[in-house]
Amino acid sequence: MNVDPKAFVANARAALADPQLRPALGRLKTHFGAGRAFAVHRYGDFESLRAAGKAIRDYAVTHLDELLVTFEQSVNARGGTVHWARDAAEARRLILAILQDVGAKTVTKGKSMVTEEIRLNPFLEANGIEPVETDLGEYIIQLRDEPPSHIIAPAFHLSKEQVAETFFAAHKDLDPARSLQERNALVQEARAVLRRRFEAADAGITGANFLSAKEGAAIIVTNEGNGDLTRLLPKTHIVVTGIEKVVADMNDVAVLLRLLPRSATGQAISTYVSVMAGPRGPGETDGPENFHVVLVDNGRSRLIGTEAQDVLRCIRCSACINHCPIYGAIGGHAYGATYMGPIGAALNPGTMGVANAAHHANASTFCGRCAEVCPVMIPLPRIMRHWRAVEYGQGLAPKAITRGLALWAFAAKRPALYRLGASIAARVLKMLGRGGSVRVVPIRNGWFAVRDFPVPQGTTFQQQWRARK
Repeated sequence: MNVDPKAFVANARAALADPQLRPALGRLKTHFGAGRAFAVHRYGDFESLRAAGKAIRDYAVTHLDELLVTFEQSVNARGGTVHWARDAAEARRLILAILQDVGAKTVTKGKSMVTEEIRLNPFLEANGIEPVETDLGEYIIQLRDEPPSHIIAPAFHLSKEQVAETFFAAHKDLDPARSLQERNALVQEARAVLRRRFEAADAGITGANFLSAKEGAAIIVTNEGNGDLTRLLPKTHIVVTGIEKVVADMNDVAVLLRLLPRSATGQAISTYVSVMAGPRGPGETDGPENFHVVLVDNGRSRLIGTEAQDVLRCIRCSACINHCPIYGAIGGHAYGATYMGPIGAALNPGTMGVANAAHHANASTFCGRCAEVCPVMIPLPRIMRHWRAVEYGQGLAPKAITRGLALWAFAAKRPALYRLGASIAARVLKMLGRGGSVRVVPIRNGWFAVRDFPVPQGTTFQQQWRARK
């Protein structure tokens, strides 16, 4: 599996030809899409909630320096320690130092896209520390040595039959004749295996959905309870998260918690909401003895003050991914990056560099659905246009695109020529149409790989415009 974002085009072609991927991606609408629509309908005035969420995240992004300092002071006051990582390499070194300091050999992990982003697992393994993913989806793809294909459902690309094959191959100490045909059997087996790993872990690592500056707390939402077992059982707990996750206080967190699960899975609230604030206190019977928070920048601060700043409002719900026709056709692995779909297209060029992730911003039809469902109103198409302009300005755009745009601009400045060209194109498309749709144009095979459009009807736009006048 190619994890190079520059290989996006080749990866996308391979994904389009993958027959096992189609049924999985078909579940986007029936699972996540339908669930969100129902949850939004039941809530009522969801637009006001979105506006409140946008305002909270806007304030946080524009006061990041103040809120992060407040957060650090609050964590310190509770007996925890905050570490600052400018990039992925520094984050890895900080985490390794914490683990080596407590003599950790085995680490359980809750789902964390930031630890995927900084490639933490292979680094820990190379330094003699075994990471054990405990989120079911993350556990499955760890066994398969694959990256996540979706932000909230890392193994979304797999069927239950593929998961069963993975468990038979990995859990060799169990009865090879056992039945794993039902999803519940898969869940029960993973739970039993992971229970032993929870009890034996020397340290636990989780991500954070939000950071509350005033209370010095990190908040995670899960549906499996693995986050609590990861943070409470070991003596040392490390939170690894991006600097943009901070908000002012728990009142703001409460608003965002109404938005996040509804936009992600269609739930009114997730099964577990865990508030993590400092080590075990005097008289408390559970919790870690050591509490650390590693705040990762890794290119995020470079976006502040740019036209892409609004992408930092993201709360990683995946609503944009679940409603994206491009992701729905090729899945997440094609992107070759931790963040896929529209949010990846808006974020990756800024954090990874336009030269590395320019394909992502071009992988959009600009239908605008991603912005319509975003719970914090991120103008994702506008940000993608910005990255396309940067790509063009830096001379990185493909020659075929720049020449095509130059040809279009030449014609657009000459109404008679444009009128003639539009008329000819409409006639050709009518000739190519079958059953009311155009499904193939010889020079644009890739565009029609998973879509079509209606056969042109009646007159051209210019002809209709003149008729109205």
